[in-house]
Amino acid sequence: MLDIIEIAKHSGLVSRFVILVLLILSIGSWKIIIQKLLQFKKARKQSIAFLRIFRTSNKFNEIREACKPFIYSPQAGLFIAGFSELSFQLKTQTNISGKPKIKSLDSIARVLDRAKIVEIGRFEKSLNFLATTAAAAPFVGLFGTVWGIIDAFESISVHQSASLVAVAPGIAEALITTAAGLIVAIPALWGYNHFVNQIKDISAEIEDFTLEFLGIVERNFS
Repeated sequence: MLDIIEIAKHSGLVSRFVILVLLILSIGSWKIIIQKLLQFKKARKQSIAFLRIFRTSNKFNEIREACKPFIYSPQAGLFIAGFSELSFQLKTQTNISGKPKIKSLDSIARVLDRAKIVEIGRFEKSLNFLATTAAAAPFVGLFGTVWGIIDAFESISVHQSASLVAVAPGIAEALITTAAGLIVAIPALWGYNHFVNQIKDISAEIEDFTLEFLGIVERNFS
Protein backbone atom coordinates (compact mmCIF):
# COMPACT_ATOMS: atom_id res chain seq x y z
CA MET A 1 0.00 0.00 0.00
CA LEU A 2 2.82 2.39 0.85
CA ASP A 3 4.47 1.71 -2.54
CA ILE A 4 1.22 2.50 -4.34
CA ILE A 5 0.86 5.75 -2.40
CA GLU A 6 4.43 6.71 -3.19
CA ILE A 7 3.91 5.98 -6.87
CA ALA A 8 0.75 8.07 -6.85
CA LYS A 9 2.61 10.94 -5.17
CA HIS A 10 5.29 10.96 -7.85
CA SER A 11 2.87 10.53 -10.73
CA GLY A 12 2.51 13.12 -13.48
CA LEU A 13 -0.16 15.79 -13.57
CA VAL A 14 -2.39 13.82 -15.94
CA SER A 15 -2.29 10.69 -13.79
CA ARG A 16 -3.01 12.74 -10.68
CA PHE A 17 -5.94 14.38 -12.43
CA VAL A 18 -7.30 10.96 -13.48
CA ILE A 19 -6.98 9.64 -9.92
CA LEU A 20 -8.69 12.79 -8.57
CA VAL A 21 -11.61 12.36 -10.98
CA LEU A 22 -11.93 8.70 -10.01
CA LEU A 23 -11.78 9.62 -6.32
CA ILE A 24 -14.64 12.11 -6.77
CA LEU A 25 -16.69 9.50 -8.63
CA SER A 26 -15.96 6.94 -5.93
CA ILE A 27 -16.99 9.24 -3.08
CA GLY A 28 -20.18 10.19 -4.92
CA SER A 29 -21.00 6.55 -5.65
CA TRP A 30 -20.49 5.35 -2.10
CA LYS A 31 -22.52 8.26 -0.76
CA ILE A 32 -25.43 7.29 -3.01
CA ILE A 33 -25.04 3.57 -2.21
CA ILE A 34 -25.19 4.20 1.53
CA GLN A 35 -28.12 6.60 1.20
CA LYS A 36 -30.04 4.15 -0.97
CA LEU A 37 -29.37 1.22 1.34
CA LEU A 38 -30.81 3.23 4.24
CA GLN A 39 -33.74 4.46 2.12
CA PHE A 40 -34.73 0.96 1.00
CA LYS A 41 -34.32 -0.41 4.52
CA LYS A 42 -36.59 2.28 5.98
CA ALA A 43 -39.09 1.82 3.14
CA ARG A 44 -39.33 -1.92 3.79
CA LYS A 45 -39.73 -1.47 7.52
CA GLN A 46 -42.33 1.29 7.25
CA SER A 47 -44.27 -0.48 4.51
CA ILE A 48 -44.68 -3.57 6.67
CA ALA A 49 -45.94 -1.42 9.55
CA PHE A 50 -48.29 0.57 7.31
CA LEU A 51 -49.79 -2.50 5.63
CA ARG A 52 -50.46 -3.99 9.05
CA ILE A 53 -52.51 -0.90 9.94
CA PHE A 54 -54.18 -0.79 6.52
CA ARG A 55 -55.34 -4.39 6.71
CA THR A 56 -56.56 -4.28 10.29
CA SER A 57 -58.38 -0.93 10.30
CA ASN A 58 -61.96 -0.56 9.11
CA LYS A 59 -61.90 3.20 8.56
CA PHE A 60 -59.95 5.03 5.87
CA ASN A 61 -59.92 8.21 7.99
CA GLU A 62 -57.99 6.41 10.72
CA ILE A 63 -55.55 5.00 8.18
CA ARG A 64 -55.03 8.48 6.72
CA GLU A 65 -54.08 9.85 10.12
CA ALA A 66 -51.74 6.91 10.68
CA CYS A 67 -49.87 7.64 7.42
CA LYS A 68 -47.97 10.63 8.81
CA PRO A 69 -44.97 8.73 10.27
CA PHE A 70 -44.55 6.51 7.20
CA ILE A 71 -42.80 9.00 4.93
CA TYR A 72 -40.58 6.33 3.35
CA SER A 73 -43.37 3.85 2.60
CA PRO A 74 -44.52 3.97 -1.05
CA GLN A 75 -47.79 2.26 -0.11
CA ALA A 76 -48.54 5.06 2.36
CA GLY A 77 -47.90 7.60 -0.40
CA LEU A 78 -50.28 5.78 -2.71
CA PHE A 79 -52.94 5.57 -0.04
CA ILE A 80 -52.78 9.31 0.62
CA ALA A 81 -53.19 10.04 -3.09
CA GLY A 82 -56.03 7.54 -3.49
CA PHE A 83 -57.77 8.66 -0.33
CA SER A 84 -57.65 12.31 -1.44
CA GLU A 85 -59.36 11.48 -4.74
CA LEU A 86 -61.85 9.21 -2.99
CA SER A 87 -62.75 11.92 -0.47
CA PHE A 88 -63.17 14.49 -3.26
CA GLN A 89 -65.54 12.25 -5.18
CA LEU A 90 -67.60 11.38 -2.10
CA LYS A 91 -67.97 15.04 -1.16
CA THR A 92 -69.12 16.11 -4.59
CA GLN A 93 -71.38 13.14 -5.24
CA THR A 94 -75.08 13.53 -4.51
CA ASN A 95 -76.46 10.20 -3.36
CA ILE A 96 -80.22 9.63 -3.05
CA SER A 97 -79.95 6.35 -1.14
CA GLY A 98 -77.71 7.86 1.52
CA LYS A 99 -74.90 5.41 0.86
CA PRO A 100 -71.65 7.11 -0.19
CA LYS A 101 -70.75 6.38 -3.80
CA ILE A 102 -67.90 7.38 -6.06
CA LYS A 103 -68.26 8.92 -9.50
CA SER A 104 -65.48 7.04 -11.24
CA LEU A 105 -63.25 4.19 -10.14
CA ASP A 106 -61.07 4.83 -13.20
CA SER A 107 -60.26 8.32 -11.93
CA ILE A 108 -59.00 6.87 -8.66
CA ALA A 109 -56.98 4.30 -10.62
CA ARG A 110 -55.36 7.07 -12.68
CA VAL A 111 -54.50 9.01 -9.53
CA LEU A 112 -52.87 5.90 -8.10
CA ASP A 113 -50.91 5.40 -11.33
CA ARG A 114 -49.56 8.95 -11.11
CA ALA A 115 -48.70 8.43 -7.45
CA LYS A 116 -46.90 5.22 -8.38
CA ILE A 117 -44.68 7.14 -10.81
CA VAL A 118 -43.85 9.65 -8.09
CA GLU A 119 -43.05 6.98 -5.53
CA ILE A 120 -40.89 4.95 -7.90
CA GLY A 121 -39.13 8.16 -8.92
CA ARG A 122 -38.07 8.67 -5.31
CA PHE A 123 -36.22 5.35 -5.39
CA GLU A 124 -34.76 5.90 -8.85
CA LYS A 125 -33.31 9.28 -7.91
CA SER A 126 -29.49 9.42 -8.22
CA LEU A 127 -29.23 5.96 -9.79
CA ASN A 128 -28.15 7.59 -13.06
CA PHE A 129 -24.98 8.70 -11.31
CA LEU A 130 -24.16 5.10 -10.41
CA ALA A 131 -24.83 3.95 -13.97
CA THR A 132 -22.67 6.75 -15.39
CA THR A 133 -19.85 6.00 -12.95
CA ALA A 134 -19.95 2.28 -13.72
CA ALA A 135 -19.73 3.01 -17.45
CA ALA A 136 -17.26 5.90 -17.38
CA ALA A 137 -14.79 4.96 -14.63
CA PRO A 138 -13.03 2.18 -16.61
CA PHE A 139 -12.56 4.56 -19.55
CA VAL A 140 -11.23 7.30 -17.29
CA GLY A 141 -8.79 4.75 -15.89
CA LEU A 142 -7.96 3.62 -19.42
CA PHE A 143 -7.09 7.20 -20.34
CA GLY A 144 -4.60 7.24 -17.47
CA THR A 145 -3.29 3.88 -18.65
CA VAL A 146 -2.67 5.16 -22.17
CA TRP A 147 -0.99 8.28 -20.82
CA GLY A 148 1.26 6.20 -18.57
CA ILE A 149 2.33 4.06 -21.51
CA ILE A 150 3.07 7.22 -23.52
CA ASP A 151 5.26 8.41 -20.62
CA ALA A 152 7.02 5.05 -20.64
CA PHE A 153 7.83 5.39 -24.36
CA GLU A 154 9.02 8.96 -23.82
CA SER A 155 11.33 7.72 -21.08
CA ILE A 156 12.76 5.14 -23.47
CA SER A 157 13.38 7.92 -25.98
CA VAL A 158 15.03 10.19 -23.40
CA HIS A 159 17.23 7.51 -21.80
CA GLN A 160 17.87 5.73 -25.08
CA SER A 161 17.21 2.55 -23.17
CA ALA A 162 14.34 0.12 -22.66
CA SER A 163 15.53 -0.84 -19.19
CA LEU A 164 13.13 -1.34 -16.31
CA VAL A 165 14.40 1.83 -14.66
CA ALA A 166 13.36 3.87 -17.66
CA VAL A 167 9.88 2.44 -18.20
CA ALA A 168 8.88 1.53 -14.63
CA PRO A 169 7.38 4.91 -13.59
CA GLY A 170 5.15 5.18 -16.66
CA ILE A 171 4.03 1.55 -16.48
CA ALA A 172 3.34 1.91 -12.74
CA GLU A 173 1.15 4.96 -13.38
CA ALA A 174 -0.70 3.06 -16.09
CA LEU A 175 -1.39 0.09 -13.83
CA ILE A 176 -2.54 2.27 -10.94
CA THR A 177 -5.08 4.19 -13.03
CA THR A 178 -6.35 0.94 -14.56
CA ALA A 179 -6.87 -0.59 -11.14
CA ALA A 180 -8.41 2.63 -9.79
CA GLY A 181 -10.92 2.72 -12.65
CA LEU A 182 -12.05 -0.82 -11.89
CA ILE A 183 -12.17 -0.22 -8.14
CA VAL A 184 -14.52 2.71 -8.72
CA ALA A 185 -16.64 1.04 -11.40
CA ILE A 186 -17.34 -2.31 -9.71
CA PRO A 187 -19.16 -1.00 -6.58
CA ALA A 188 -21.11 1.48 -8.71
CA LEU A 189 -22.21 -1.29 -11.07
CA TRP A 190 -23.16 -3.56 -8.17
CA GLY A 191 -25.10 -0.76 -6.50
CA TYR A 192 -26.98 0.13 -9.67
CA ASN A 193 -28.00 -3.45 -10.43
CA HIS A 194 -28.91 -4.14 -6.82
CA PHE A 195 -31.14 -1.10 -6.51
CA VAL A 196 -32.78 -1.66 -9.89
CA ASN A 197 -33.79 -5.14 -8.71
CA GLN A 198 -35.05 -3.68 -5.45
CA ILE A 199 -37.15 -1.16 -7.37
CA LYS A 200 -38.67 -3.96 -9.45
CA ASP A 201 -39.74 -5.73 -6.24
CA ILE A 202 -41.16 -2.53 -4.79
CA SER A 203 -42.97 -1.78 -8.04
CA ALA A 204 -44.64 -5.19 -7.89
CA GLU A 205 -45.64 -4.60 -4.27
CA ILE A 206 -47.06 -1.20 -5.18
CA GLU A 207 -49.08 -2.77 -7.98
CA ASP A 208 -50.50 -5.34 -5.55
CA PHE A 209 -51.43 -2.59 -3.10
CA THR A 210 -53.09 -0.58 -5.89
CA LEU A 211 -55.31 -3.53 -6.79
CA GLU A 212 -56.09 -4.15 -3.13
CA PHE A 213 -57.04 -0.51 -2.57
CA LEU A 214 -59.22 -0.35 -5.67
CA GLY A 215 -60.92 -3.60 -4.68
CA ILE A 216 -61.88 -2.17 -1.29
CA VAL A 217 -63.14 1.05 -2.86
CA GLU A 218 -65.17 -0.84 -5.46
CA ARG A 219 -66.82 -3.07 -2.86
CA ASN A 220 -67.72 -0.26 -0.48
CA PHE A 221 -68.27 2.85 -2.59
CA SER A 222 -69.63 1.80 -5.98
